[in-house]
Amino acid sequence: MSSHSNALPPAFQKLAFSNLMAQSAEQLTLAAVPIVAVLLLQAGPGEIGVIAAVQSLPFLLLSIPLGLLADRMSRKKLMLMSEWLRVGALLVLIAAMLLNLISVPLLACVGFLAAVGTVGFSVSAPSLVPALVDSQQLAQANGRLELARSMAFAGGPALAGALIAWLGGSTSFVLSLMLSLAALGFLSQIQEPIRQAGPDRHPWLEIKEGAHFVWSNSLMRPILLTSVAWNISWFVLQAIYVPYAIRTIGMNPSEVGLTLACYGVGMVMGSLLASRVVSMMPFGVAILLGPFFSVLAAIVMALSLWAPYVGMAALSYFLFGFGPIIWTITSTTLRQSVTPNSMMGRVTAINIVAGTGARPIGALLGGIVGEMGSDLTSLMVVVAGFGVQAVVITCSKVRSLKSLSHARDGATD
Repeated sequence: MSSHSNALPPAFQKLAFSNLMAQSAEQLTLAAVPIVAVLLLQAGPGEIGVIAAVQSLPFLLLSIPLGLLADRMSRKKLMLMSEWLRVGALLVLIAAMLLNLISVPLLACVGFLAAVGTVGFSVSAPSLVPALVDSQQLAQANGRLELARSMAFAGGPALAGALIAWLGGSTSFVLSLMLSLAALGFLSQIQEPIRQAGPDRHPWLEIKEGAHFVWSNSLMRPILLTSVAWNISWFVLQAIYVPYAIRTIGMNPSEVGLTLACYGVGMVMGSLLASRVVSMMPFGVAILLGPFFSVLAAIVMALSLWAPYVGMAALSYFLFGFGPIIWTITSTTLRQSVTPNSMMGRVTAINIVAGTGARPIGALLGGIVGEMGSDLTSLMVVVAGFGVQAVVITCSKVRSLKSLSHARDGATD
């Protein structure tokens, strides 16, 4: 393993390319499914909502079981199995389209299976990274993985729309299949270091152990609570944004799409600059950047009430992409540094479930506030929510971390 900070090991490079292919396949499929449902099946908002809900269920239901598996078996093998599941789902979808057997239930079921593959990949990849790179390279490695996710997030929807418009509905699924097979090709070349098998215990005890570790650790607990508060606030904003942008700011659909795309641009920029930014300041301060950028972004969005310009909303979404991606990279690096390798999968899964579980709460709250309150009330709720997550992390021990080695020196209460 190379100690040169800029040269990530070949095994990690293969994981990074595999991650890029898998993330791109996922985003392409996620974007294409509702477009195909509307164009081919004349699906309405209710049916699109059902498909979206079914696609998100695996994150809530299966993150912890798959995280447990990631701690019990080869993480590479779990990722291979997950990606093969996505390949199988895509093959079923392509066959159904060719045979003219496509339906909303089928799209929902295929979306569910593909998402199971994504969850397996999501809990395994961050757990495998510390085994492939030196501890000093963790932030750089996580930045590479998040850059791939950001690029897929920014480019997937646009590419899916263009492919379907030019070449028909099945084209984007064929490309997703090819990307998924490429992900499998890179994954199969990774030599995973052998881990010592842990004692064979009841799954509930292992899950309880992972949850206890997160809650009793004075660095992991505020990270988890901040993530929950951020996700609730973000989904309040998602629930109110489009009606607000069209009715109050007066945007047309293409302008709404442009502002949302700025989120992906911010993510890409943040991923590219994260390593440099983190190296310029104490690690604890770098972690605070995401929560504070989120507060700034929420304030900019609120100010659009008095300055109703497309550029204000676009700036807000750019800031929401730029700052929180640095949070994702730094908080993941911190988690990998303080979590024992034997429970990395479970701890990663608990964080995924907490963030995912908060989303419907935020969406429901946003819907209620948006229906019952004024635009000002709705935007103040968003600002207050992001304020809470910034206060939670600022009042924790995380703020005072000088470096990752400082974090490893003990963080349990």
